[in-house]
Amino acid sequence: MLTVTDNARTAVQDLAQQAGVPVEGGLRIAQASGQPGNFELALVPAPQPDDQVVDASGATNVFVEAEAAPALDTLTLDTDPGAEGPGFVLTPTA
Repeated sequence: MLTVTDNARTAVQDLAQQAGVPVEGGLRIAQASGQPGNFELALVPAPQPDDQVVDASGATNVFVEAEAAPALDTLTLDTDPGAEGPGFVLTPTA
């Protein structure tokens, strides 16, 4: 399952709160349509029924589309310190 760092978990919570996303909502990662190997990130009000809900230090605000889950199993979601504004990166899990 995807690993989420504490920095990424906090950033997702902050973004969701600023956007007015309900408490049960969060960040959803899905395969980009028509672009194999690419992912789309979006704030959503709740996970889809078949989404994996990632438990990150007790927070469950990151959701992974079932079709994208196998590709993300060995990756870690973290914040991107080089991004202007909120940004995330996926890196291999150590």
